[in-house]
Amino acid sequence: MASPSPHDRSRKDDDEDDPVERMISRTGCAELHYAVQECMAEHQDWRVCQSQVQTFKDCMMNFQNARKEQLRKQQAASTQSAPS
Repeated sequence: MASPSPHDRSRKDDDEDDPVERMISRTGCAELHYAVQECMAEHQDWRVCQSQVQTFKDCMMNFQNARKEQLRKQQAASTQSAPS
């Protein structure tokens, strides 16, 4: 029996419960993630998909940097408002 391809992005009911899917969706980079998966499914060679991988990586790095900055600002604000 053949196992399903890990690159098959057809929607299933349990996709909604996948924590990785939810995490990537929150970053705003989901479409780029799917583009990497589609490229891998089509070409079966990660070297061919480097532009998609780099674009997805850049998106994730931008999200992480923005998140770090947001957390840093929140921490600074809570430090300033804390009683001495």
